[in-house]
Amino acid sequence: MIGLIFGENELPKEILRAVKNKKIKYIIIDLTSKNIFKKDKYSYRASIGQFGKIIKILRQNNCKKVLFAGNVKKPNLTKLKVDFKGFYYLPRIIKKSKLGDAAILKEIIKILEKEKVKTLSSLFFTPKLSLKKGIFTNIKPNNTDSLDIKKSIKVLNSIDRYNFSQGIVVRNKKIISIEGKGGTKLMLKKIKNKSKKNEGVLVKFPKRGQDLRIDLPTIGKDTLNQCKLAKIKGIVLKANKNIVLDKSKCISLANKNKIFISVL
Repeated sequence: MIGLIFGENELPKEILRAVKNKKIKYIIIDLTSKNIFKKDKYSYRASIGQFGKIIKILRQNNCKKVLFAGNVKKPNLTKLKVDFKGFYYLPRIIKKSKLGDAAILKEIIKILEKEKVKTLSSLFFTPKLSLKKGIFTNIKPNNTDSLDIKKSIKVLNSIDRYNFSQGIVVRNKKIISIEGKGGTKLMLKKIKNKSKKNEGVLVKFPKRGQDLRIDLPTIGKDTLNQCKLAKIKGIVLKANKNIVLDKSKCISLANKNKIFISVL
């Protein structure tokens, strides 16, 4: 029995499909604001302030392993449901939430470890969602792109390990934008390119010191469409440390819009 602790975005749905196809017994702890998984008969709704309830559900179903997928946002204290264990652990969650959504998940993992519950990688059942080393598009990076990639990686590696940035855009060796709390989508939305051609690269690498079981850099069709609007020429990921949703459609969309996808 596996406990699937799900937040927002499309990744939980991909994982749930894989688990069902493999006929693995599961329960869902639904942390989403709109109770997305309420129609699943094995789903239980909870908030991140209800640790007593979550642990009780896991124990009742003999779940000694869990998997996290999706975003868990900073709790709204005025609306948050909290139980006794939640009152005990919540200050830790609030403190970590200042470092971003991933820090919240990381702290929950620590709490579950204290309760003798092991956390698996979010790719445990869906390794095909990750790309290996290589170039997956018809368009290849040229020398200028390679210099931009090199600059991007150098900057990301220099960022403080407690920073929440996974992404950066560099164009002609100049830093255009670094991902903030709003994520990649908001960063790309703000980028302007007056050139008539695609230039620059988006590099998405795991943060320094990141727990690779959760919050791996993720791209999907929306990312490709945002790169198209920002006139970005390429997307660069780290091999086996990424998640690509709708992989074949992403590659097709990249080829259509003359954007390369390179995995280092």
